[in-house]
Amino acid sequence: MEQQTNKNLFYFLLFLAMAGWGGSWVNAKVLSNYINEYELIFFRNIFTLVTLAPVLVYMKKYFVISKKSLGLVILASVVMIVYMKCYFLGTKYGTASLGGSLVTSLIPINTFIIMALFFGKKIERKHIFALFLGALGVMTILDVWSFSIEQIFSIDNLYFLSASVLWALLTIISSRSTNTSPMVFTFYMYVITTIIVMIFFLDVTTIAYEKFDSIFWLNILSLAIVSTTFATSIYFVGIEKLGANEVSSFIFLVPFFAIILSVIFLGEHISYSIIIGTILTLSAVKILNNIKIIRKAKTKIV
Repeated sequence: MEQQTNKNLFYFLLFLAMAGWGGSWVNAKVLSNYINEYELIFFRNIFTLVTLAPVLVYMKKYFVISKKSLGLVILASVVMIVYMKCYFLGTKYGTASLGGSLVTSLIPINTFIIMALFFGKKIERKHIFALFLGALGVMTILDVWSFSIEQIFSIDNLYFLSASVLWALLTIISSRSTNTSPMVFTFYMYVITTIIVMIFFLDVTTIAYEKFDSIFWLNILSLAIVSTTFATSIYFVGIEKLGANEVSSFIFLVPFFAIILSVIFLGEHISYSIIIGTILTLSAVKILNNIKIIRKAKTKIV
C-alpha cells in the first residue's frame, strides 16, 4: 500500500512537472516584454544553476564529467543557445499556445526522422503511417487549409519549426553521453551556455534592471525553478524509478497545459485547428515511440 501511495505521489509530481513545462511558454511570452533572448538565457540559467546544484548534491550526482561528455556538452550548449533564440522569438511574435502545442508535439517526430535518416533507425509500415499522421497534425495546427502561404510561413511559425528541429538535435547529442548522468550533463550545459552568452552576446552591466517588476521576477523564477530545475529533476528521477516509456506518456500533457495556461493567463484564443492538430500529432508520437498510456504492469518506487 505504501509503495502504491509513493507511486501515486510521484505521478502527481510528474503531472506538476508537465504543467511547469507547459507553463514555460506563458513565462516566455510575458518575459518578452522585458528582456531579449540572451538576457532570458542569462537569468534563467543563473537561477537554474543556483537551485539545481543543491539537488545534484542531495541526489549524490557527482559533478565528474568525461572529456567526451564535455565535448558533447559544448556542442549541446551551442545548439541550446540557438534553440532558446527560436523559442523566445517565436513566442514573442506568435502565441504561447501555438508554440507549446506545435514544438512539444513535433520534437519526438523530428527526433525519429533524424535518427532514421542519419543513424539507421529502422522504419516500419506503422512508422510511415505515423509520420503521415504527424504531418497532417502539424498542417492542421498551422491551419494550412485556410491560411495563405505568407501566413503559413510567418516568422513565428518558422521560429517554432526551427525550435522543434533544434531540440530534437539536442536530444540526440545528449543521448550520446553514456557515462554521465543526464542531470549532470544538463548542469554543465547551462554553465557553458551562460559563459558563451556572457562572452559573445551580452554585457550584463547594460541590462535595465530598474524596469524589472514583480511580474518579471515571478515569471523568470517560475521559468528557472519550476519549469527547469523542478520539472527536469522530476522527469529524470521518473525515468530512473518508472522507466523511460512510462514517463514519456506524461509528455502528452505538456501541449495541453501550454494551451490551457495560455488561455487563463494570456487570454489567447485557441482555435479548433490547434486542438485537433495537437491530438493528431500526439497520436503519431504514440505510434512512433510505442508509448502506452494505460499500463497494467505494476511498478515499484523504492
